[in-house]
Amino acid sequence: MWAVQILMAVIGLSSGIVVAGGLFSLIAGLGVISDFADRTHTGEQILLYEDAVALGGILGNIFFIYQIDIPGGDWLVPVFGILGGIFVGCWAMALAEMLNLFPVFLRRIKILRYVPHIILGIALGKGFGALIFFSQGW
Repeated sequence: MWAVQILMAVIGLSSGIVVAGGLFSLIAGLGVISDFADRTHTGEQILLYEDAVALGGILGNIFFIYQIDIPGGDWLVPVFGILGGIFVGCWAMALAEMLNLFPVFLRRIKILRYVPHIILGIALGKGFGALIFFSQGW
């Protein structure tokens, strides 16, 4: 009985480590962190940014697994939602940029004039969706 439980724990932890490593390498490979450092002219702090992303992932998992209550959670949830939405949006844009998705798509449907409006619409839609999601407590 104990052997099965120990084996399941080892497999679960190993799988989690592999998936987390893959996710963080994808984030680094897409260049999201280096783009942030480049745009803010703080390239010398890139290792700190990478450590912050890894620490955020680790702490997020610990809080989720052990159901740790965060004091002031009522006002931190919207802040987390906004920051998480910004990060996911930048991640999606970096992936799309890497795949050259937008230039090909925009040339095909011939809407180059409306690109700023499309990007603003996507950002507002994600923001309102996150606001509704967090305000309803889903």
